[in-house]
Amino acid sequence: MVLDDDHCYQALLSRDRRFDGLFFTAVTTTGIYCRPVCPARMPRRERCRFFAHAALAEREGFRPCLRCRPELAPGHTPIESGNRLASQAATRIAAGALSEGSIEDLAAELGVSARHLRRTVEQEIGVPPVALAQTQRLLLAKRLLAESTMSLTDVAFASGFASVRRFNALFKERYGLTPGSLRRPTGMMAGANADCLSFTLAYRPPLDWRRLVDFLGMRGIPGVESLDGQAYRRTIRIGRHKGWLRAAPRDSASLRLDLAPSLAPVVMQVLNAARALFDLDARPALIEEQFAADPILGPIVAEQSGLRVPGAVDGFELGLRAILGQQVSVKGATTLAGRFATTFGETLDTPIPELTRLAPTAESIANAGVDAIAAIGLPRKRAETIAGFAQAFVDGRLKLRPGMDPAAAISSLEALPGIGPWTAHYIAMRVLRWPDAFPHSDLALMKALHVTRPAEALAMAEAWRPWRAYATLHLWHSLALNSAPATGVPA
Repeated sequence: MVLDDDHCYQALLSRDRRFDGLFFTAVTTTGIYCRPVCPARMPRRERCRFFAHAALAEREGFRPCLRCRPELAPGHTPIESGNRLASQAATRIAAGALSEGSIEDLAAELGVSARHLRRTVEQEIGVPPVALAQTQRLLLAKRLLAESTMSLTDVAFASGFASVRRFNALFKERYGLTPGSLRRPTGMMAGANADCLSFTLAYRPPLDWRRLVDFLGMRGIPGVESLDGQAYRRTIRIGRHKGWLRAAPRDSASLRLDLAPSLAPVVMQVLNAARALFDLDARPALIEEQFAADPILGPIVAEQSGLRVPGAVDGFELGLRAILGQQVSVKGATTLAGRFATTFGETLDTPIPELTRLAPTAESIANAGVDAIAAIGLPRKRAETIAGFAQAFVDGRLKLRPGMDPAAAISSLEALPGIGPWTAHYIAMRVLRWPDAFPHSDLALMKALHVTRPAEALAMAEAWRPWRAYATLHLWHSLALNSAPATGVPA
């Protein structure tokens, strides 16, 4: 988004939720920066400065508003950055890359030098990677102080700080407050329940939550995922930390996310994974505007406003699910996924009776061998594909996570035996969060488009760039494929 101060001020005047998270308004007379939806008294135009990122506002000495809480704002989508490297770096930093490793490690992962990465991020975003990560840590800490009963020490480490001393010093330096002064009374905290941590996940309306959770529920791995009315529940593993999460609507622009207390040390990663799973950083108004005049998608989108592309919490898990979905029905693939969880997944005690297991890891599948995989009820060739896919993860030859270069990831996937364009693009759409992924060989997609050849579908979709993944979901839903037992139904 190219910031225009006049348009930003008009969005501010109307408190337009479509712009939430796309810019922040700093008020020179108060030294505070806010979201466009802040309910505080409207500042005069000459007192406003506008920034594309919270880190830019903080670099100029502004502090986050305690009322609208900028740490809750939806993020930017990958397509909104004019530079792919900067977008990839920002996505990985948001997932905690600089809390887990160094700038050199991140640069090596992205295939560039640390110097080039620093220069590119600063040119594109306006601050160096370390400053971007620093702002993220502080805002997460502010959020944990407001929404949880975690101790100050736990807040510091969960936010990515290496020491409590550094956390306290930087918080005081940047915000002019001690961390303890932001601690809300227990009765006012959203997460005051001792049985779980609770957080608010904001998004830009509209969000068709019912279709989103139905999609996930139809493909849910028994024992790992389940629906309870409007609530989606699942188990999750982040490194050595295991637990469960539950998400349900809170109001017209946010969800409530409940987490097992055992996930507190990795709350940054879990919050990031949940945002990706539910596609909460999407800009539906922008996407749907592009489709509005299209003779094929226009009428469909008008009936399905707020449709999101479901993501994934783990690249291997979703990749395995996609392979199981090759040339079988959704119900058949779900049954197979449940057998995998029962046979190779780890048991987990949770307060939710339907959640009893963790999804299998790449290591557990690779160690099992082809014969054990085939015994689940798969053709041997499919078992060999799954074994090779798992081994590629274990060896480090294959890594799948949001923000990766989609072309490189698709090429790596298609180099593995048994994985073709359909599976690779489906994974790119849901794991990499690539909004332009398009599994053009999908039979259901071709049926919706009334064509018989993948090349025809590909040609028709040119007009839908760079949002072809959203076009795909709209077309799938237009055929009510969630319950159709035909071959080619998306996994």
